[in-house]
Amino acid sequence: MKKKAIKALKFIAFLIIGLVIFWLIYKDQDIERIKGILKNDVNYMWIWVSLFFGLLSHISRSIRWNLLIETLGSKPRITNTFLAVMVGYLMNIAFPRMGEISRCGVLSRYENISFTKLIGTVVIERIIDVIMLLLLTLLVIVTQFGHVLRFIHNNPEIEEKINSFIQSPYLYVGLVVLIILFFVYRKAFKRTKLYQKIEGTINNFKEGLRSFKNIKRKGAFIFHTIFIYLMYYLMFYVVFFCFDFTSHLSLMAGLTSFVLASYGMVAPVQGGIGAWHFMAKEALKLYGIANENGIIFALLNHTAMTAMLIVFGLISFMVLPFINRKMGSPKQEG
Repeated sequence: MKKKAIKALKFIAFLIIGLVIFWLIYKDQDIERIKGILKNDVNYMWIWVSLFFGLLSHISRSIRWNLLIETLGSKPRITNTFLAVMVGYLMNIAFPRMGEISRCGVLSRYENISFTKLIGTVVIERIIDVIMLLLLTLLVIVTQFGHVLRFIHNNPEIEEKINSFIQSPYLYVGLVVLIILFFVYRKAFKRTKLYQKIEGTINNFKEGLRSFKNIKRKGAFIFHTIFIYLMYYLMFYVVFFCFDFTSHLSLMAGLTSFVLASYGMVAPVQGGIGAWHFMAKEALKLYGIANENGIIFALLNHTAMTAMLIVFGLISFMVLPFINRKMGSPKQEG
């Protein structure tokens, strides 16, 4: 009962945090201007193109998941896998981190595959996704570092804050104190839940990398991993062409904005609300997009993406029983 109460409090707390961030971003904006631009100045054809790329990424993710599930000796129907993935996305919007459990539960029910084993495949997926995001982040840092430095130099107030932080004696005193405390209390720290969680994550990471050798069609797995992120990127980038104020931005500007916005989606708030908007509009500032325009871009992009996941998720939830009744139940695993 206590654990359920803690989970409920966490859910409410993260929802409030996301909504507060969202409110802080939009509270001082001219709502009538935003409504006018969204009504008259948006080329919505590119939203449909964006959603098409998003759909391709979800199909590809479903195929990639099947490749992992094949290592368990099972071969679920791709239709069920895709519908389970979409139900998972729907659940993630309402309850962060619940999507992975939900899609495993759906596929376990309709394909009679061990739920525990499916969770293992999702852990591997998450590890691969983290690696991809880190690789893209590294690419952005290497290719856009000079651009970021120019942006900081052209904004004296930001440069002043960074210099003040770096030169602050409190920073170095704090670091020294933390290092001393760690070495003095390291045995006690190893018994904490935080340490155990970090250690568990590292062990899962190692196990996931070892599991890769069991994948039969490694080439297909690598292809779909790259294809998924290419589609994610294009889903984000083509929305630039919806607006005159972002249509001139380069492919690398799109990649930088996409990567930074992805970190907003990783935040444990429902559907990345607030955090995603903040990261996207801040990334666009690097390329000279005014704050009031960046938040309109973020609002439209995030809303379209979320609406697609909700619609497809609800449809998937409703048609799963019907489709499986028509197809017939698969044989129980022995």
